Amino acid sequence: MAMQSFRSKINPKSDRFLRNKEEMQVLIDELQSHLTVAKTEGSKASIDRARKRKKFLARERIQLLLDKESPFIELMPLAGLLHEGGFGPGGTTVAGVGYVNKRLCIVNANLSTRKAGAVDYATSLKIRRLGEIALENKIPTINLVESGGANLPDQDRVFNNYGSTFRDMSLRSKQGIPTISVVFGNATAGGAYVPGMSDYTIMQKDAAKVFLAGPPLVKMATNEDTNAQELGGATMHSNISGVADFLADDEMDAINIARHVVKTLKSHKPHFEPSTPIVPPRYKQEELLGILPANLKKPVDVREVIARIVDGSEFTEFKENYGKTMICCWTKIGGYPTGIIASNGVIFAESAQKATQFIQLANKSNLPLLFMHNTTGFMVGKSYEQKGMINSGSQLIHAVAGSTVPHITLLIGNSYGAGNYAMCGRSFSPRFLFSYPNVKAGVMGAEQLAGVMEIIKRQSAASTNQKVDEKQLKKEKDAIKKDAQAKASVWHATSELWDDGVIDPRQTREHLTIALATVYQYPIEGTDAFGVFRM
Repeated sequence: MAMQSFRSKINPKSDRFLRNKEEMQVLIDELQSHLTVAKTEGSKASIDRARKRKKFLARERIQLLLDKESPFIELMPLAGLLHEGGFGPGGTTVAGVGYVNKRLCIVNANLSTRKAGAVDYATSLKIRRLGEIALENKIPTINLVESGGANLPDQDRVFNNYGSTFRDMSLRSKQGIPTISVVFGNATAGGAYVPGMSDYTIMQKDAAKVFLAGPPLVKMATNEDTNAQELGGATMHSNISGVADFLADDEMDAINIARHVVKTLKSHKPHFEPSTPIVPPRYKQEELLGILPANLKKPVDVREVIARIVDGSEFTEFKENYGKTMICCWTKIGGYPTGIIASNGVIFAESAQKATQFIQLANKSNLPLLFMHNTTGFMVGKSYEQKGMINSGSQLIHAVAGSTVPHITLLIGNSYGAGNYAMCGRSFSPRFLFSYPNVKAGVMGAEQLAGVMEIIKRQSAASTNQKVDEKQLKKEKDAIKKDAQAKASVWHATSELWDDGVIDPRQTREHLTIALATVYQYPIEGTDAFGVFRM
């Protein structure tokens, strides 16, 4: 089955293209503004203190650990963006997926210069999600540790999440998925279990301090006088307690030891690696900014988006003339074979049936699937309900839930209602999920939600023979609409970790290639078993 090269109909000089690009650039600028704040690693005073102590910052440690000039994608950089009382976008860790000694790893570095690396609510959710990614894809985790442990004022929300991360570390270790911890400073209280639960622990001499209780608490609890080095210094843990497996002279030595440990892990060859050269798309990713509308009421042909993401802009479309609001195709991204299911508007019965069959075929072929969202959901109305829209939608949801090939999800526009579920939204546990900055997601659109609530209130008043207060009703309707718009925003979604990151569309291939490299680390096995398809 030969790949077909797509011929774009986009005119980059048209008024519509230029207007879309201008509006999307506003959203890109907003994204960059949030990311700039996220990349701020603490106050000037805290950074100056770190510099005086000759410490590297978190992002510098990551760069030194990673293979030079190798790809790295940061995950959940805006976690907690809108959380009141939180420690800022991204929490107190910098994390992502990259190559260490040619081995794909999760790398997670504490931001010790932001609130001493204490774990707030968003950070606890972020660490849990990193554990899920490591477990699902069976890749090692490297923790670059310098943290004061749980943020005590936040303990009621952090407590269970933080504790579950230790269980997750144990389960990964049981399956032979190692965790390596490199301790550069404090790892206290519950945080002491990060190096304690790791398969390999490296501590920096005269800097690492790992203990369950510091000198003041020990004094209060036992009346014992001691100091930090005696309680939990790297030399003590290396010579006496045995908590440290390696004693490093300085930060650079600790990082080099971590790289060497990765090299000594059980040898692993990815299940699939692309042959070279890899053919880039014929059309520029830059053009996505003029194709994708910021105003999601404007239609877009998702094929034009696909053509700027996939190798050579080539794909083979399945059932091209049937169920046209769902595009299903075979292609490659970064050299990795991929099936794409892309919503191209509202989902009709035939669109759902087509996607269901394609999922079955992907499972027969052990092929990972990329779901691309731009849909307001399933078609509604009397004739569609009577023709069994629910049956067709249920078939698709069964197929997505039952599919065992890896799923990756990319939100490029609307993602509402059961359409989000059917296209493998967050609640259906894709291996990775990324969003564009124009995305809106929720149960239904803000206008529809406000309109539905107005109808319900009018019906309720009519049923009790009460007169509607039009001014009050309008005030309530406007408040509902405003709240729904805020909660449908991509900034709300990413703050709550509904995605693994909001990305600039021009970085789509970079993110999807790393995601596919991750899911292709081990053999992919589809399934023949699905829930009951209601016919």
